[in-house]
Amino acid sequence: MSERCVVVGAGGISNAWFPPLRQEQVEVCAVVDLRPEAAAAQIAKYQLQAAPRTDLAATLAEFCPDFVVDLTVPAAHREVTCTALRAGCHVVGEKPLADSLPAAREMIRASEESGKLYMVSQSRRWNERHQQVRETLAGGPLGELTTICCDFYMGCHFGGFRDGMDSPLILDMAIHHFDLLRFMTGLDAVAVYAREYNPRGSWYRGDVAAMCLFELSNGAFFSYRGCWAAEGCHTSWNGDWRFTGEHGTLLYDHDQEPHGEVVAGGEGFNRPLAAVEVAPSVTGRPGGMHGALSEMLHFLRTGAVPQTECHDNLKSLAMVECVIESSRSGARVLVPSC
Repeated sequence: MSERCVVVGAGGISNAWFPPLRQEQVEVCAVVDLRPEAAAAQIAKYQLQAAPRTDLAATLAEFCPDFVVDLTVPAAHREVTCTALRAGCHVVGEKPLADSLPAAREMIRASEESGKLYMVSQSRRWNERHQQVRETLAGGPLGELTTICCDFYMGCHFGGFRDGMDSPLILDMAIHHFDLLRFMTGLDAVAVYAREYNPRGSWYRGDVAAMCLFELSNGAFFSYRGCWAAEGCHTSWNGDWRFTGEHGTLLYDHDQEPHGEVVAGGEGFNRPLAAVEVAPSVTGRPGGMHGALSEMLHFLRTGAVPQTECHDNLKSLAMVECVIESSRSGARVLVPSC
């Protein structure tokens, strides 16, 4: 018997979810959207035996699905997720967990009180290259990490809700990079000093660029620079990364296989170097949103808790919140341990 779900949100991001839902043979009972014509259009496009609906609570009472897929804008995550959890449904939602830490904590309480799982789709965790970086660093060739850098520069003309957000880069995109830092290194942030700004020529209303310096749990530093209004010479969507440790450096950029160098002994102004032995790439696993869906289905079938369950993912959202707070206050901000 296949699992049953209700999808909330029929915007552009739903095009990344309906194909894996079909591939995994999940029964989509209904598509809920404030615009019934949008829900109907996606149902027709993907040939679903689903009902278009506008009222989430009534829809959940009608269909009693196993889980809900929340594809709404960040400001709607709290209402959608809490409604679904309190109706007895597990939830997998698009990042970020919420648009603020107070909203996130309310959602986590709803998960605890209902006994239902809430996980966040941090889709880049299921990228095979990121697994490769994680396993390479875990092998210890660099020694203790001391400095991590990530650059992200794109000229993105989305239109829609992002153009009007106060902090579009940090809240809607940098959450991916902050979560990847935690995933690839196993480190958490303890403090940050950051500045957001809106560069000349930007087509966004809010601050769409930022420079951040995080202090990490092992004493290392993480430098993050990004902009969504940078035309030309784009980085990867995943960012271009440098990991420096006691004995060498690993680079991961433009989505290519990671590579690096470590000290090989000897003397001289620059010590002799040898190539880092990079962990093999593991192929065949679902990536992106399909990876998140696979973890949700694995949970439903076995009870194994997904890696992006809400309590852990709160640590990634806290980095976002503290960047915004630091930028507005002009001060170094401690990142709560959550």
